[in-house]
Amino acid sequence: MNVTEAIKGRISTRAYLDKPVSKEVLTKVLDTARWSPSGTNTQPWKVVVAQGETRQAITDAFLDAQKNNTKPNPDYDYYPAEWVEPFKGRRFECGMALYQALDIGREDKVKRIEAGLANYHFFGAPVSLFFFIDKRMGKGSWFDMGMFLQSVMLAAREHGLGSCPQASTSDYPDLVREKLGVSDQFDLICGLSLGYPDNEQAVNQYRTSREEVDSFTTWCD
Repeated sequence: MNVTEAIKGRISTRAYLDKPVSKEVLTKVLDTARWSPSGTNTQPWKVVVAQGETRQAITDAFLDAQKNNTKPNPDYDYYPAEWVEPFKGRRFECGMALYQALDIGREDKVKRIEAGLANYHFFGAPVSLFFFIDKRMGKGSWFDMGMFLQSVMLAAREHGLGSCPQASTSDYPDLVREKLGVSDQFDLICGLSLGYPDNEQAVNQYRTSREEVDSFTTWCD
């Protein structure tokens, strides 16, 4: 698999086979990703791999929080307080494409809620990686974390794995830190569901659109 294929073929996988991922494969993925760039080689990433009972405990904690109407308290604002165009339109288009793939109508509130809660089940993936960063690091290090996350997702493809980065799993960072034994010195950036994709499922067959190069690029001679 070449780099172009790895990038263009990556999707947010939301259905997985009931097949475990070995520690050997996970180590190889992270061993590749550790060569990601970072400012002055600070390597600000901290990763915790959650599987089995630990992952289930996090799922249960998330679902309890939702059931009790606990207000999310993420360590940072992922989305803007107010949506404006063109971002608002792109977000709407993305959501509609997902619901169509899941065969969920616009008025079907029950299924929409169920689709949202699937995030907390990690879409049935056998592994969830959680990414943390030391609170003392600056915005530049968050940029480094983005590059590291991309490297993890692309390296995973080489081993036949699918992945889905999930900002939703950072809604309750205190719960995650508690279950994983992580100090509150670290901000939770996101979780990443990881496993072998079930390519027969429609939710893994739809694609979101991308803007053409000239729409976001200015050429200065």
